[in-house]
Amino acid sequence: MKIIAALASSFVLLVSSFAAEKQPNIVFLLVDDLGYADCGFNGGKEIHTPSIDKLAAAGTVLDSLYVQPVCSPTRATLMTGRYATHTGVYTIVRPHASWGLPLTERTMANALHDAGYATAITGKWHLGEFEPAYLPTARGFDHHYGHYFGMLDYFTHMRGVDLDWYRDGKQIKEEGYTTHLIAHEACRIISEKDKAKPLFLYVPFNGVHSPFQAPDEYLKPYGELKGNRQKLAGMLAAVDEAIGQIVAALESTGQRDNTLIIFSTDNGGPPPGDNTPLRGFKGSIYEGGVRGCAFANWPGHIPAGKRIKEPMHTVDWYPTLVKLAGGSLEQKTALDGKDVWPMLTQGAASPHDAILCVQSPTVAALRMGDWKLVINGGTTDSEGSPKAKGKKGKAKADESGETLALYNLVTDIGEKENLADKEPERTAAMRARLAEFLKDAVVPGHVDNEANALMPPKKKNLP
Repeated sequence: MKIIAALASSFVLLVSSFAAEKQPNIVFLLVDDLGYADCGFNGGKEIHTPSIDKLAAAGTVLDSLYVQPVCSPTRATLMTGRYATHTGVYTIVRPHASWGLPLTERTMANALHDAGYATAITGKWHLGEFEPAYLPTARGFDHHYGHYFGMLDYFTHMRGVDLDWYRDGKQIKEEGYTTHLIAHEACRIISEKDKAKPLFLYVPFNGVHSPFQAPDEYLKPYGELKGNRQKLAGMLAAVDEAIGQIVAALESTGQRDNTLIIFSTDNGGPPPGDNTPLRGFKGSIYEGGVRGCAFANWPGHIPAGKRIKEPMHTVDWYPTLVKLAGGSLEQKTALDGKDVWPMLTQGAASPHDAILCVQSPTVAALRMGDWKLVINGGTTDSEGSPKAKGKKGKAKADESGETLALYNLVTDIGEKENLADKEPERTAAMRARLAEFLKDAVVPGHVDNEANALMPPKKKNLP
C-alpha cells in the first residue's frame, strides 16, 4: 500500500509539474503613443526597429486590433476585459484626481495571480493613485516599478513639481533614462523569477509619449529628420533596444520558448507620429486614434509570418490570457471581451459580431465586419488630419442632431468617403446595434471623499 501511495503521490507531482510547464509566461509590451506606421513591420521607413520587427516577423501581426483613443481607458480595458461604457474610465486619470479604475473591477493581474502566476508591472500605471487601494500592488500585482502618470521628464522623472517614480508604492530617486530603467527592471524580474511559478510581466513603457527626449546617441542616426520627429525616432530606437534586451533575458534564462509576448500601442499616435494610411490621431475615434499597432509571438504556438485582418479589441486580451493560463473567468462583473485564441492560432473568424470604440457615451464608433459607423466624430478628427478633410468624408446630422458617417474600411481605410446616404439600411441597422451597446453606458465614476470609497458609476440611458 505504501508503494501504491508513493506512486500516486509521484504521479500527482508529475501532473502538477506538467501543468505548471504548460502555463506560459506572459510578457505584455505596451508602447505609449506609438504611431500605426512608425515601426518597420507596419510600413515604417524612417525609424529602425530591428528588435520589434524580428519579433513581429516570427509572430502574427494584428492588423485590426482596436484600442481606446487615449491611454487610461485602454489600460482599463486591458486590465478588466470591459469597455469604458462599463468601467466609467473614458478619459485620462490626472495626477491627484480622486478617482481611478473602480475597486469593484477585477484585474487581469488579479485573475492571473489567482491562477498561480507571479505578477509584475514595470512602467506606467495610469489607473489611479490617490489612495493605496488604487495602486498596482493592491490590484493584483506582486511588484510595481516605475511611474503612475504620463508626461514625466525622461531624465529627472519629474512631472511638473512632483517626482513620479516609485518602487512598490514608495517614492524613490534614481538617475537614468526611464526607458533604460524600465528595461533593466524587466530583465531583473525575468532573471530572478521563481522557477516554480509562471510570470505575468506587464511592461508599459512611457516611450514614446511626450516630452520628446532621448540621449544624444539615439538621435545621431536620424540627423535627416527634424525637430520632434527626430526625437521621437531616437525614443523609439531606445524602446526597440529595450525590447531586444527583454527578449535576450528570456533567451539567456531558457524561458523564451514558453513565453507569449504581446506588443501593442495604447492609442493612435499623435503628431509627429505616423499613422499612415489611417485617418486621424490620438484622441480621435477615427482609425488613426483607435487602431493599434500590434502583434503576438509565441514560438510553436502562434504562426510566424502571418497577418490577421479579423478585428479584435483590447478587451479580448483579458479572457484570452486568463483562459490560456488556466485561470477562472467567473466573476461578478460581466466581460465584454471574447477569447480570440482560435483566431490567433487557427485562422478562425473574429468572435465579435460588432466592436465598440468610444470617446464618451455620445461620441462613439462601431465596427461590424468591413464597415464602421461613426457617431458625432466631427467632419475631421480633433487633430486636424489632412487625410480627414474633404467633402466626401463630411458627416451629416440626422433628425436627432447627431452626426453620422459610415465607411467601408476594406475599400476606404482612410475613412474619406461617407457612405451613410448610399447605405441607409446598413446605417440604420448599425445605429440600432450601437444603441444596444450604449443603452447601459455609465457616466464617469466619482468619489465620495467623506467615505473614501469609489461610488458606483451612474447609469445613463441613451437613445
